[in-house]
Amino acid sequence: MHEDTNGDGRDSGSGTSSRGVEQGDREFLSLERELTVLLRRARANQGEMAREVHPDLESAAYGLLVRLEECGRQRATELAGYIGVGKATMSRQLRALEQLGLVAREPDPADGRAWLVDLTEEGRTRVSRVREARRERYVTHFSDWDRREVSELARLLHQLNRGMEK
Repeated sequence: MHEDTNGDGRDSGSGTSSRGVEQGDREFLSLERELTVLLRRARANQGEMAREVHPDLESAAYGLLVRLEECGRQRATELAGYIGVGKATMSRQLRALEQLGLVAREPDPADGRAWLVDLTEEGRTRVSRVREARRERYVTHFSDWDRREVSELARLLHQLNRGMEK
């Protein structure tokens, strides 16, 4: 039997590809593939950045430090909700960050039972240094992109992240 395709694996008459994938789903398969590559690279980069902040820093804790640098002191429950982990995981990560001298806890003046977490001066210095180096790498990697394209990519990634929070 002869299969009539247009060279990209799609059957030119049926609306499905030779692999049985609906044409309308091809974009989502492409999205899944590209996100998989992006996330794999992001995890590797996060590990590198964490080690640049401190050789003993877990890669998962790097995001906490960035959040504290950007938003200032917060309750552990707020951090856990933002990162998407449970209280026990957050407590363990914060203890490790305290032991490394990167964060400190202080009583919440609005609620004596709660604690606020913030970067120490050492933590702030280290995180800022690593983030500035990362920004410089982005400038280099995206030097052939128009700034509007970079802005659009950031906007779309923000939209994606917001959508995934729901």
